[in-house]
Amino acid sequence: MVEKTYVLKGTQEPEWLLVDAKGQGVGRLATQIASYLLGKHKPTYTPGVDMGDVVVVINAAELAITNERLDTKNYYHHSGFPGGLKTTGMREQMRVHPERVIISAVWGMIPHNRMGRSIIKRLKVYAGSEHPHASQNPKPVA
Repeated sequence: MVEKTYVLKGTQEPEWLLVDAKGQGVGRLATQIASYLLGKHKPTYTPGVDMGDVVVVINAAELAITNERLDTKNYYHHSGFPGGLKTTGMREQMRVHPERVIISAVWGMIPHNRMGRSIIKRLKVYAGSEHPHASQNPKPVA
């Protein structure tokens, strides 16, 4: 007799989670956030079914990044036109748009398909400790 695997159909209402990025490394924080966005922390996790939560990240400007990493890491963007490659260093990115550092790291850890594009929309990142999602009552994550 073959045991049947139970596959959850449909989606659940996502929870709102609050993650404080102060003093944390980018990679370890991004893996934790990606796990929450994909729903891997839930016992009913099913691959291919969107059952993750909404993650609000605060204090993105206060990440723990070494000086060597700030000087060597680059972010690239192409306009689509010939010669349209733009390069931004991590130090400049942290100074101007620190939230993009976390978004970029998390994007590299989720699927690059239609589901991944809908998952990344549930990530809300803010440079400071203030966020406009207080009415959703996000639960702090340890």
